[in-house]
Amino acid sequence: MLTDRVSKYLFCPTKLAVENLKKEGIEQGVYFVGDVMYDLFLMMKPLFKYDVYESASLEEGKYIVMTLHRDFNVDNKEKFEKILKEVAKVAEKVKVVFPVHPRTRKRISEFGLDEYLKDILVIEPIDYLNLMGLVEKSWKVITDSGGLQKEAYFAGKRAVVVMPDSGWRELVETGWNILADGEGIYDAVFSSEEKRYPTGLYGNGDAGKRIVEILNKGY
Repeated sequence: MLTDRVSKYLFCPTKLAVENLKKEGIEQGVYFVGDVMYDLFLMMKPLFKYDVYESASLEEGKYIVMTLHRDFNVDNKEKFEKILKEVAKVAEKVKVVFPVHPRTRKRISEFGLDEYLKDILVIEPIDYLNLMGLVEKSWKVITDSGGLQKEAYFAGKRAVVVMPDSGWRELVETGWNILADGEGIYDAVFSSEEKRYPTGLYGNGDAGKRIVEILNKGY
């Protein structure tokens, strides 16, 4: 909030961010330009890799990508076990691909939760290009990552967000992403409610260009 008040330019990734600043009484120098993360996604899309997709013989639209790493999810045995129980139920119906963060893998071992992984395809952590390739061909995403819940949207995939709240409220408020804080993951994944893709939440993929144009006008 202090930074907002001393900044000459405030480049907002969403219209909701503009509204939030307005509620704080800040309207000067505020621009909705879109999200540079979407710029990156579009720029890198031709380079997405499908090594894991192909080596695991996955079928497009018939699997879920899951990532979990937040301390509030994996550092508490009771909470983590609830999550894995829910995901294990999901995996009985649709394949779940789980690139496991080293810390998450350590907690699974420490807490003795390996039994819940028997129907889940557990793989080593993967790079951005392979992860995006997996997401692009997936059905849905389960994640507690702030970035991946947006990248799923960029790829046109709905996400179940394993958090009590999301920093990207527009994805939840439009109903595209669903919050499921531990319990309710299964129901969220198999929710029958259809949603039309909410276009333009993060701009048009030209945020970087627009920022440069605005800065150039000011100098």
